[in-house]
Amino acid sequence: MTIEIVFATQNADKLTEIRKILGNSFAITSLSDIGYFVELEENHDNMEMNALQKARFIYQNYKKNCFADDSGLEIDALNGRPGVNSARYASEDKDMNANIEKILEEMKGVSDRKAQFKTVIALILDGKEFLFDGMIKGEIINQKRGNNGFGYDPIFIPEGYNQTFAEMTLEEKNKISHRAEVVEKLKGFLMDYKPKC
Repeated sequence: MTIEIVFATQNADKLTEIRKILGNSFAITSLSDIGYFVELEENHDNMEMNALQKARFIYQNYKKNCFADDSGLEIDALNGRPGVNSARYASEDKDMNANIEKILEEMKGVSDRKAQFKTVIALILDGKEFLFDGMIKGEIINQKRGNNGFGYDPIFIPEGYNQTFAEMTLEEKNKISHRAEVVEKLKGFLMDYKPKC
């Protein structure tokens, strides 16, 4: 029996990535599929609570098994910023070009370019809550490269590679990314899960 599960995000790029990683083993529905079109609130100062907040809202209001994520770019030289504020780093309107420009400006002349992407997924199945996380280390370059991906992908080179995430194909990125790691953990858990009869 295929598990149907709502991915509580309004981000179409994330939805595409996660559906690609999970494959056909699960029926991943979107918020619009269940008739929810408003942005979910996330007002905590850590990714775990933000992800749980979004998943809990959908489960409590729609009574559907669901999961939500929160992701962030953490830069060593910026004391972990932008972190949980990654989407709204430059302004509240989630302008990723402005976010990237702000990062590049703050990193001018900085020799320590180390950074990491982190993703947390909160899953609610049959009323039980589970948390998973994934991370990939890398570095911030000094100008954008590549046209694929989204978010900070054009300025992040993962450790051991010489391409930014935005220069990789989705398939290449999905083999190594922080989101791929956490979704593989989610996939393994769901494959073993025995739903209530």
